[in-house]
Amino acid sequence: MPDRKTATRLGVDIGGTFTDVVLERHGEMFSAKVLTTHSAPEDAIVEGIHLACSRAGVTPASIGQVIHGTTLATNALIERRGARTALVTTRGFRDVIEMRTESRFEQYDLNLVLPEPLLPRQMRFTVTERIDARGEVMVPLDRGEVEEVVDRIGEAGFESVAVGLIHAYLNPSHEEAVREVLYSKLPKASVSISSEVSPQMREYERFNTVVANAYIKPMMASYLGRLERRLRAEGMNCRTFLIHSGGGIMSIEDGAAFPVRLVESGPAGGAVFAANIAARYGLDKALSCDMGGTTAKICLIRNQAPGTSRVFEVARTYRFKKGSGMPVSIPVIDMVEIGAGGGSLARVDAMQQIRVGPESAGSEPGPACYGRGGNHPGVTDADLVLGRLDPGNFAGGAIRLHPGLADSALEKHVGRKLKMDTVEAAFGVTEVVDENMANAARVHAVEKGEDIGDYTMIAFGGAAPLHAGRLCEKLGIRSFVVPPGASVGSAIGFLRAPFSFEANRSVYMKLSEFDAGRARKLFEGLREEATNFVRSCDRDSEILSTFKAYMRYTGQGWEIPVVLTGGQAMNPDDGTFRARFEDDYTRLFGRPVAGLDVEITVWSVNASTPPEPVDQIETTPGERAAKTDGERMLFDPVSASFVDAAVIHRETLATGQQAEGPAAVTEAETTTVVPSGGIAVRQPDGCIVVSRKG
Repeated sequence: MPDRKTATRLGVDIGGTFTDVVLERHGEMFSAKVLTTHSAPEDAIVEGIHLACSRAGVTPASIGQVIHGTTLATNALIERRGARTALVTTRGFRDVIEMRTESRFEQYDLNLVLPEPLLPRQMRFTVTERIDARGEVMVPLDRGEVEEVVDRIGEAGFESVAVGLIHAYLNPSHEEAVREVLYSKLPKASVSISSEVSPQMREYERFNTVVANAYIKPMMASYLGRLERRLRAEGMNCRTFLIHSGGGIMSIEDGAAFPVRLVESGPAGGAVFAANIAARYGLDKALSCDMGGTTAKICLIRNQAPGTSRVFEVARTYRFKKGSGMPVSIPVIDMVEIGAGGGSLARVDAMQQIRVGPESAGSEPGPACYGRGGNHPGVTDADLVLGRLDPGNFAGGAIRLHPGLADSALEKHVGRKLKMDTVEAAFGVTEVVDENMANAARVHAVEKGEDIGDYTMIAFGGAAPLHAGRLCEKLGIRSFVVPPGASVGSAIGFLRAPFSFEANRSVYMKLSEFDAGRARKLFEGLREEATNFVRSCDRDSEILSTFKAYMRYTGQGWEIPVVLTGGQAMNPDDGTFRARFEDDYTRLFGRPVAGLDVEITVWSVNASTPPEPVDQIETTPGERAAKTDGERMLFDPVSASFVDAAVIHRETLATGQQAEGPAAVTEAETTTVVPSGGIAVRQPDGCIVVSRKG
């Protein structure tokens, strides 16, 4: 593997609006930000590579490693643009993905409409077979019936097939037999089986996950193949890796086989980036705020590591409420994502209220001010009207903004309907989007039992530094950090991520019936599986293993993750497992429950290369005023009026120099707005820390 300190490495993040490219050479960063080309995403990547290489003074052939993250998988699921897919499942379970669970995400809404399943009923097929909850065969699989079903699938012209059978996570033999028939009769079909994609209990989540994997597998395999060919044509003969939803790096071959693990790859890179900044500054409580062109992602970073989860929802349809989306069971960084980005569109609803998002103008045509045909106002239009953006220096001057078009769109679609002038309309739009983000952060923190006011915000993405000051005021957060390269933070995060893979398995075991030998074998097998995935990417580095058991009291519906040391996992005993579970349960819920047995439902091992060493930063207080580069009118939300604000170019800020708000600290790809009553100080590593005076 190339040495991270000396090699030329490339991070590439495809977002809904922009494609970000970061080239790291001998510790120095060179970045490019170009509009995403949705019809052929590799075109924007190649354009960005040439820009970054020209700024670094190197050729693409000198790049030793590419790490890529993308929202293409997520967007394909949201927009239903996947392959023509069939599901083969156990007779009697054809409608599981449509019946969902008994939960109602909006309990008192009498007009509640549940999201449509990814596959309609006529695309779901059944076979007679049954494996019980112990993994034993109750009803053998009839190969003749399977062949008949596969013939029907072939006649219908399906491109991809998902196989999800009951309790296959315990015994995959029937799923493997169905796959064998599919390969023999339909050699060109793409096949996914649930026992490999998501070997976990709960058939609704497992079936959804394997269906989602099969649905996007042909598209992602085609895209990744095209990308590799384009990079080779540019003279780049290095290996390409992918960032997965858990915040680690996997091979491009594994990404093509398990594309569902890529659904949150871009945001995961952002969380890794924020965790790296938190480690530099010794922050045990940091709030990652990644606001780009299409969405905003919020993640709690505790003890310099983002939280993780086993289930993630794609395409929430109802006010971003938990339960209104499509659940996929994959290891994922735990974050909340809302439609609040620079391209999020504003409108006035039937109640005469301003609404922003989740619809986005994206890169084609973009907000009205882009001058590319968009005629509806986006958040970027409002920021431009309020003086937060320089129309001549947006995206490093690559895109010239048109204030007149922003004025017209806001006046027509918001101001005229609410009898507001353009500035009031723009202020209303930004207040709504800031409150949407603040509310999402509050709810996310409450769900984790945290006081958001104790956190320090790390703001990145092209739009977050514009909104961070106001967002902190709403959340009661006293300071925020804007790192260097903030607008391409996720792509930088890719370069900081370890190679990792999490393997898990559902095996039910009560502590009252604890089988130490079986538990040890489970952990040993999972460690070997996860390690082999990492070794396929990195043959030389040390491999670290993290062990978890997901546990609950008997009768409860959901589990909590309990982290175990290597010694505890390899020498398991019921007393240690109970003590660790009760400690974590008490921390979350206040007290343990006496007299109840404890169950283990899922066993997990994450294998990863060691994290990149981080040098601690000693923060510098503001010592002298920064040199200003003029003034401009900037809207102050506290006084609801325009004020004279100093303009400071970020590259001219020296360590220890400070800028008092109101001020705009500008750089090629974003602007940090320092609010009235705030003070910004440049730190030794180039970060800008903005705090309230006093």
